[in-house]
Amino acid sequence: MTALRQPGPASAGVLWRRTVPVWLVLLGLLGLTLALAYQPLGRLAGPVALGIAALKAMVVALWFMQLRRPDPLLRLAASVSLVWVAFLFALTLSDLLTRTAVQVRS
Repeated sequence: MTALRQPGPASAGVLWRRTVPVWLVLLGLLGLTLALAYQPLGRLAGPVALGIAALKAMVVALWFMQLRRPDPLLRLAASVSLVWVAFLFALTLSDLLTRTAVQVRS
């Protein structure tokens, strides 16, 4: 047992059985992103792309960062980082919304 309550080294077969399905899901989402990039979605292109990116981030966070485990410190670190990213997005958005339009003189 290691310090993070994980079992010791797993066999190669166990690692493949856990990793390959997640990798295939990520490849499927990548293919969906690529296919939708060539579709005329209009104003929905941005939200759809961001939704797919959020799904990819969630898959990576749950499986590769092991946020499925009930380790409170790990979940706290992930939550704090999400709050920090939301704070940065809010500051960026507030900056963009308070700018005035540039008048072009010809």
